[in-house]
Amino acid sequence: MIHLAAFVFYIGAFVPWVYLLLRGSLGHAVFVASGFTAVAVALHAMALVDFWVTYGELPLGGLGAALSSLAFVGGLALVAVLPLKEVARIALGLLPFVLLLQGAALVLGIEPSPLDFDFRGAGFVLHVALAFFGLQGLAIGFAAGLLYLLQYHELKVKRLGRLFRFIPALATLEKVGRIGLSVGFVALSLALGVGWAWTVQNRGSLEIDDPKVIWAVLSWVVFLGIFAARRGRGRNEYRSALAAVIGFGIVIGTYLALRITAGGTGLFL
Repeated sequence: MIHLAAFVFYIGAFVPWVYLLLRGSLGHAVFVASGFTAVAVALHAMALVDFWVTYGELPLGGLGAALSSLAFVGGLALVAVLPLKEVARIALGLLPFVLLLQGAALVLGIEPSPLDFDFRGAGFVLHVALAFFGLQGLAIGFAAGLLYLLQYHELKVKRLGRLFRFIPALATLEKVGRIGLSVGFVALSLALGVGWAWTVQNRGSLEIDDPKVIWAVLSWVVFLGIFAARRGRGRNEYRSALAAVIGFGIVIGTYLALRITAGGTGLFL
């Protein structure tokens, strides 16, 4: 029920953001949107903690539970940008992603995995927490990049209407995306280090042929690709924004494909 309540509040947050977009300006509705977003993320956190306490495992094994955790990553990114005034408007780019994943999780059922994971304890929690922060940074980069591309297009065609007035300035979006991606890259690098340190110590191998390891390394390489897009002459900020949007799609799409095709093999974030 708490998962469903979080989903309802995410919807309640999305509606006023759309209203603000259609109006082309801000107003008291921004506080309503921010309030609903904060409550939704708080409820989502409570639901995931309740899952952990009830089943004695992090909500990462079962497909529905993993999708809900992935949606929570987007929710955390929303909370990170809400206090940043006009930057909070990137919520419009993240909320559909959160709603889609949380809705799918509810349909599939948020249940524990039938498998027993041998990677447990503080090391596992640290590994997952760092991976979450890494994905959160990528999610912020995606949302900022998406709005950057929209705003760039509005300027290019000289259509300075409601969408233009709603979206933050290009310089602001570029800065937010760059900071989010930088923090995310460091966090994901540390997550890989913690995970591999445990694997080598307990299994004597990096297990680079494991699907979840392949996905994690792919995510890390995607970060590098986004940073590389910023180099060179010309529209480097535009290329970086485009790379962030495409890279996020690759990371999430690959994860979902692996979860679906691997069945119940216990992949986790």
